[in-house]
Amino acid sequence: MSSSGTDISQLSDSERAALETYTAVTSQDVSEAIPLLRRSQWNVQIAVSKFFDGEGPDLVEEARAALDNPPPARPTRQTQNLMSEDLSAGRFSPAVEAAPRVHTQSEQQPVYRPPFLLALLFAPFNLIYRLLTSSFRLFGTLFPFLPRLFNLTANPALQGARRNTTGRRALSPQDTAGRFIREFEEEYGTHSVGFLENGYNMALEKAHRDLKFLLVVLLSPEHDDTSSWVRDTLLSREVTDFINDPQNGIIVWGGNVQDSEAYQVSHSLRCTKFPFATLIVHTPNVSSSAMSIVSRISGTSSPSEFVEKLRTAISQNREPLERIRATRAEQQASRSLREEQDSAYERSLAIDRERARQRREAEAEQRRQEQEAAERQAAEEKRRLDHQQWKRWRAQFIQGEPSTDVKEAVRISVRLTSGERVIRRFSPELDIEELYAFVECYDVLKDAEQMATGGEKPEGFEHKYGFQLVSPMPRTVYEVEAGGSIRDKIGRGGNLLVETIDDDDNESDGEGEEA
Repeated sequence: MSSSGTDISQLSDSERAALETYTAVTSQDVSEAIPLLRRSQWNVQIAVSKFFDGEGPDLVEEARAALDNPPPARPTRQTQNLMSEDLSAGRFSPAVEAAPRVHTQSEQQPVYRPPFLLALLFAPFNLIYRLLTSSFRLFGTLFPFLPRLFNLTANPALQGARRNTTGRRALSPQDTAGRFIREFEEEYGTHSVGFLENGYNMALEKAHRDLKFLLVVLLSPEHDDTSSWVRDTLLSREVTDFINDPQNGIIVWGGNVQDSEAYQVSHSLRCTKFPFATLIVHTPNVSSSAMSIVSRISGTSSPSEFVEKLRTAISQNREPLERIRATRAEQQASRSLREEQDSAYERSLAIDRERARQRREAEAEQRRQEQEAAERQAAEEKRRLDHQQWKRWRAQFIQGEPSTDVKEAVRISVRLTSGERVIRRFSPELDIEELYAFVECYDVLKDAEQMATGGEKPEGFEHKYGFQLVSPMPRTVYEVEAGGSIRDKIGRGGNLLVETIDDDDNESDGEGEEA
């Protein structure tokens, strides 16, 4: 699989690791991720910042283009107009120098080890190379102008590929910054200068994002003036108070040129004398992402001179930053206002939804209650009709009253719930249920028309007597479920009362029986 014309298998291990980390954070397509990582020199932190914050023009490419295409040479003889020059000097600001980013090498660079036979074959050449290198280093120590002359005449591409000859272990930019801070504190003690514990490129990104001035301090332990300049100037009360003043908005990044990253920074910033300090700030008049050098401080200087140069550069470049801060504050206020409006709308919408839900639930509950009431009413009406039909059907099978000739007939007086008293004679061998049926169907027996209508037993209807017959003196309940003949239960005659049975009474009686 290829992405952007490059096979992923051709990438080094560190580049693959950077690609996997970047795609895991951003979920960007590999074909788009590889070009962005290349433009970011395979620095994952810078690539992630460009992905989320937007990618502006490449400052390194702009600087290279400016070097490759110098402005046309002005003619030797030139006619000047002093008035026009005075007017143009007020309208146009001098050109600013871009602060380029550097290509930081990963600490996990692959090491090529030749085969044993090939290494044995080139061992003499390797030995001669080491001897020459050591000799040249000795001459460089005795004659300091030789390394400078070599730096001026050598190819810039070869200068950037400087090998680590100091014996210091190559670390990641963040770890290198942490090592510099520890060594600085061990050498000069506790101080109030807050060095950033990040790489140079991340320091540029932070200064651009937070709209602050980036003070870059490069130190070379090989120079005799480094220690005195740090103690007398950089760590002086006047300089530290100015740096730590929040109104100035300064962040500090430092490096030791014995480290690869700091050396590349010194070469990119064209440092010619140590100790070296430069002030970098975002210049919106150049581009939306331009970082430019606004002040250089090379060599030793007094605290007052150091502070004065910083103050002058800050005062000249403060106004564009203030405009951008005002624009960002206005955008943030508009964003906050929109968020508050959206939040208020969401809350209002949630309240309306809750009210609508409660209204729907209330309507559904009302419909359910109405439906249940209608079902109960329909069931009650059906039960009433089935009960009336059952009485007409049962009345057909009630045995008639025996004649006066039957001496063993049982004479019973029944007082109905309406207060009416009914006196009737029953055959002694009839079941007690016949007496209950007579009382239940008494209204049908009185109505000749209903008796003539008759009827069939309703299907699915289970009849239960809703009353019980009771003898008052002494109180005796003749239950229909107990069965038995009328003669055996009541005797030759008796007075009975009809008592209605309520469902609550039945439930309480059932509970009492269970107890």
